[in-house]
Amino acid sequence: MGIRAFAVFFAACTTILAQTDAQEIVRRSVEHADRSWQARLNYLYTKRTEGKRLDAHGVVKSVDVDVENHLVINGGPVEVTVTHNGGPATAAQQRKNQESLEKRRLETPAGRADRQREEHESHAFIDEVPQAFDFRMIGTDEINGRSAYVVSATPKPGYQAHTKYGKIFAEMRGKLWVDQQDFGWVKADVTVTEPFSMGYFLARVQPGSRILLEQTRVSDGLWMPKKVEVKTEAKVFFLITYKMNEIITYADYRPAQGASVASSAAGVR
Repeated sequence: MGIRAFAVFFAACTTILAQTDAQEIVRRSVEHADRSWQARLNYLYTKRTEGKRLDAHGVVKSVDVDVENHLVINGGPVEVTVTHNGGPATAAQQRKNQESLEKRRLETPAGRADRQREEHESHAFIDEVPQAFDFRMIGTDEINGRSAYVVSATPKPGYQAHTKYGKIFAEMRGKLWVDQQDFGWVKADVTVTEPFSMGYFLARVQPGSRILLEQTRVSDGLWMPKKVEVKTEAKVFFLITYKMNEIITYADYRPAQGASVASSAAGVR
């Protein structure tokens, strides 16, 4: 084998190895993400959502800010709105709070099984990530003093989704930062490359829409969301273009075990 041929062979082997390593890293990270998601259902935390509605020219038309407490009642999560735009929750939000709390307190075993099945289905698409994308190691990074793998993800041609939400993977590409020690997802940067339909109003998310995720490592080593930023451009009925920027921040994670319902719900008004 000549020097040039050997160099080509070596480069090809290196590429295959990098892809294999990246695939294994993502596979392990998805297992970790499943454990973290399951644990998060039993955590108390606060969520702040800031949504900006913009017109086609980027002019802000409206801003709404809601703060919610995530509670755990009778073994299940409940989100209740605490404030709206700096003031108390609206009358409609307060009614919804009370309905959610009452529903959870009166939940039957059959209702609990249905809820848990729905929760699992809403998250099941994450398990498709290793099969839906081709991954490549593109480097390493240091974030908050911890080393992370940086992996690129491109849709795998011809992949057939097995879940409702898994279908959108074919229209996305991005990068994933994976902690080198425990394989938690540190960051994700996802960009929409092809339009896809969303919701019941024939809204089509347009290319260039972007999702940014940052996670934090809680005291027991689980990784949970810290910040999610969604920059969306969509067309409704294929005619009206609108833009939405939404920033969701999470704080004050703490296990619900040992916390009473009364103390957890003390901030609800």
